[in-house]
Amino acid sequence: MAVPESAREREGRLELWAGPECTVNRVGDQYLDQMRYSGFERRLEDLDRLAELGITRMRFPILWERTAPDGPASADWSWADERLARLRELGVRPIAGLLHHGSGPVHTNLADPRFPELLAEYAGAVAQRFPQIDAYTPVNEPLTTARFSGLYGVWYPHGRDDRAFVRCLLGEIQGTVLAMRAIRKVNPDAQLVQTDDLGYTTVATPRLQYQADFENQRRWLTYDLLCGRVTRQHPLWDWLVHHGATEAELLALADEPCPPDILGINSYITSERFLDDRLDLYPDHLRGGNGRHRYVDVETARVLGAHIGGFSARLREACERYELPVAITEVHLGCSREEQMRWLHQAWNSAAALRDQGLDVRAVTIWAAFGTFDWDSLVTREQGHYEPGLWDVRSGEPRRTALYHVARSLGHGQMPDHPVLEGPGWWQRELRLLYPRHGELESLAVIGRPLLITGATGTLGRAYARLCDVRGLPYKLLTRRELDIADRASVEAALERWQPWAVINTAGYVRVDDAENDPRNWRENVYGPEVLATACAARGIRLMSFSSDLVFDGGKDRPYVETDEPRPLCAYGRSKHEAEQRMLAAAPDTLVVRTAAFFGPWDRYNFVTQALAAMRRGEPWHAAHDQWVSPTYVPDLVKTSLDMLVDGEHGLVHLANRGAVSWAQLAEMAAEAAGLDRNLVQHRPGAELGWVACRPRYSALDSERGAVMPTLEEGLVRYLDEVEEDEPPVPMAGS
Repeated sequence: MAVPESAREREGRLELWAGPECTVNRVGDQYLDQMRYSGFERRLEDLDRLAELGITRMRFPILWERTAPDGPASADWSWADERLARLRELGVRPIAGLLHHGSGPVHTNLADPRFPELLAEYAGAVAQRFPQIDAYTPVNEPLTTARFSGLYGVWYPHGRDDRAFVRCLLGEIQGTVLAMRAIRKVNPDAQLVQTDDLGYTTVATPRLQYQADFENQRRWLTYDLLCGRVTRQHPLWDWLVHHGATEAELLALADEPCPPDILGINSYITSERFLDDRLDLYPDHLRGGNGRHRYVDVETARVLGAHIGGFSARLREACERYELPVAITEVHLGCSREEQMRWLHQAWNSAAALRDQGLDVRAVTIWAAFGTFDWDSLVTREQGHYEPGLWDVRSGEPRRTALYHVARSLGHGQMPDHPVLEGPGWWQRELRLLYPRHGELESLAVIGRPLLITGATGTLGRAYARLCDVRGLPYKLLTRRELDIADRASVEAALERWQPWAVINTAGYVRVDDAENDPRNWRENVYGPEVLATACAARGIRLMSFSSDLVFDGGKDRPYVETDEPRPLCAYGRSKHEAEQRMLAAAPDTLVVRTAAFFGPWDRYNFVTQALAAMRRGEPWHAAHDQWVSPTYVPDLVKTSLDMLVDGEHGLVHLANRGAVSWAQLAEMAAEAAGLDRNLVQHRPGAELGWVACRPRYSALDSERGAVMPTLEEGLVRYLDEVEEDEPPVPMAGS
């Protein structure tokens, strides 16, 4: 274990901060609590996990709705008491957050005239209870929260106009000012670390410049109001007064400002917007307007040829505008693992470069350390859509991801060295563009050490190549002529030539019935993987290879997990089981993926595609009703296993879409999802289908390593959405 750094060793360096996603937002009468979903509320040891990153501060939630829903007099401080004591032991200072995208307890809301005083009352109680806390964020992202709660109608109190927006924003700012006054009565030196999402709006046509100018002024309102800049000379004074702000309350903020001690800048890919009135270039669902002009409002990265400004531009302009210290107070991206790592690494490098240039940039904050839930719906529905962070909590015990190792390196003053960091993020490559490009294209080439993918002619090998293209992972997809896994000389030559950081072995003998009597089964499925594992281990190269549900005998009546004992019934299953043992003996860090029953949009020969094709022709489809499997949607398998490979996972893992069905039920589910007649599915015993090899009655898969794969129903929906597409799906930005 590394020896903790001293304060002297850290002095003068860019600091690493961290925090869990802690939103408690209200939708109607329902409160949606991220700390409950992630389990952070239950695990005291999560603080130790954060401290081992080398952080100096933690954005610590002492949230109003959770702590004092009925008022400070009946507050329950026990959760915060225990955790703040542990933070003191760990030497990590808290930045107390009191309201995070919330509207307060049920008896108030952002538009309530009593809201500022009620928030201040709670803030004063927090300070009295914890006088040692020296930094606060009374309200996280006031402008952003006011937009979602007062302008877009997404969160409570569900306002949908400028007047509601202004009321919500002023309530939050007034509440922040009064809260800091109450806190400073207890601790005069307490600092205000004020966060907000500092976006930026570009524009395609001169006709919409006025809207871009307005939005680029509005984005500063949190800081302008706190700093006392909103006087009669402010560009938005008349607009604010017209939409419900009184001159008296604006002048009160100007006369007694409460400037932040640190400006906390949050910036996401979605924060930079592009306005375009050329409606014919965009799909109907994007078309909207402001009552004066109709236009689309899309992510800049999806249409502008130039790269987005990102953290570097946003930090610089905030420093220059206010001449105050700044910090990046959230870094998170919901996407594939290597893109998360690149986003963090680039944010850190931007902050460090600006600091080297003399700007007062204090820290970078790892956000959503334990992941986020349901931000794909802006946290309006409890659907369990999870995006991992530094840890993946789906297995119960938080599992470190590769993002953890990047953050820990940065926190301890070291440069992270994962090979995927060499490449550009998707926001820097041409595939980011979803609509006709505006302006000259800026695009970075994919670089770095490659992955080697064997099995160039197979469904799985081609799928990995396809998604490596999307994810910006350099790779070489090799035929048997280029790399014969059962030929030691061929393997050594390929590894020497390409110098990969990892090998994905999708080659192998796949004809289950023919394997009963074909010696090639053993050569390709046992000897080849062993040769490959031995060579990779000798060179320190990661290996991922694949096994099958056919290693089991079907004697169970519930899904098999990794620790269940294999008892294969057929030659194919025996070869796969033997390969598992030999690979892990030769290279213990090999990731061996057991999976089953592929279906996907990019080949014509899988069960689901052939069944639907027959039923679309009105033909019956014969399928076994007495053999149960866990079908696997190939893009889900590829995405998940690539994340695990990047994370450095090893050993046996079961990856199949969650669910257990017979082949006949799978055909019926596919027919219903596609709007076809499920009665065309003809149930047959497996013995009548002409199979030679003995197959297990029940070989459904589950995993002790967590529910990391989507459900079968979700996979079928995506299959039908994508089956007509000629190109792979494009990665999307996180919220």
